[in-house]
Amino acid sequence: MPTKTFTSGRIKKADYNPASRQLDLHWDNKTVLAYKQVPEEVYRRLCNSPNPATYWEDRIAEEYPKSIPMTSGKDPDAAKKLGDLFGDGN
Repeated sequence: MPTKTFTSGRIKKADYNPASRQLDLHWDNKTVLAYKQVPEEVYRRLCNSPNPATYWEDRIAEEYPKSIPMTSGKDPDAAKKLGDLFGDGN
């Protein structure tokens, strides 16, 4: 999965999954916005933009449907482990 880290501006990192065409944008305020059905060319242009936040606002924010951020780097069994530790409420 391609990842682009930005050294300045409001967007800190962009993760793109070409198979699902999902784009996750990690912001300086620690939020993650996810968009689906994003063409790879749009991701490439975002990465090469002189101001990625402006490109996002102009070309992505209202153009593509929002999604749930990818769980890259997270444990897919985390919910089960918490349930095992604290009980599942039953």
